Amino acid sequence: MGKVKVLNLWASPFGLRVLIALEEKGVKYEYQEENLAPKSDLLLQMNPVHKKIPVLIHNGNPVCESLIILEYIDEAWPASNPFLPATAYERARARFWADFVDKKLYGNGADPIWTCKGEAQEEGKRHFLEDLGFLEGALNELSGGVKPYFGGEQFGFMDIVLFPFAAWFLAYETMGNFKIPLETQFPKLHEWVNACMERESVKKIVPHPDKIAEFAVSVRKIRFPGPE
Repeated sequence: MGKVKVLNLWASPFGLRVLIALEEKGVKYEYQEENLAPKSDLLLQMNPVHKKIPVLIHNGNPVCESLIILEYIDEAWPASNPFLPATAYERARARFWADFVDKKLYGNGADPIWTCKGEAQEEGKRHFLEDLGFLEGALNELSGGVKPYFGGEQFGFMDIVLFPFAAWFLAYETMGNFKIPLETQFPKLHEWVNACMERESVKKIVPHPDKIAEFAVSVRKIRFPGPE
């Protein structure tokens, strides 16, 4: 296997992906907690371009950007629990929805809820709920409406990509002062969240939503001191 080390911030949904993936593969790793500031010398050395977590260091070689790291883990440890589907088309489809999560659900929705005020935050909430609707439809299609995961019967790439954001739902609700109607408006996603929460990797790695919400609100108060 070689030596594996992860640089991460405990609440980061992007970093949680990497830790869940390593647990699913049974890979032993060393963990280094990073702060929002100052950034460690090792982080700056291993990711000099973006200077961001997560970073996977394997035998001294850094791998950056969480989606790239997930594919690296799948290829570097192929013997157990493959993440990506077997066919080229299914793999392309999984990558499409993973890209959707990062660029749309997070980029246009979750990020503005956390980092903006006023109309920009309201627009973020609208995008977020709309994009959950797209994911509800995708999950119904890819699971056949009855299987528990995005990959069908097997917990895989898209589940690892998306679930850490589900752990942030309470934080988004708290910061955005709105309700995500998961059970009533997105019932298949609601079932999927419950199924993922039963994974041992998720139970071990993902913090309680209350803890994440407390962290997110504290960071937002630093960004926006005073009354909202």
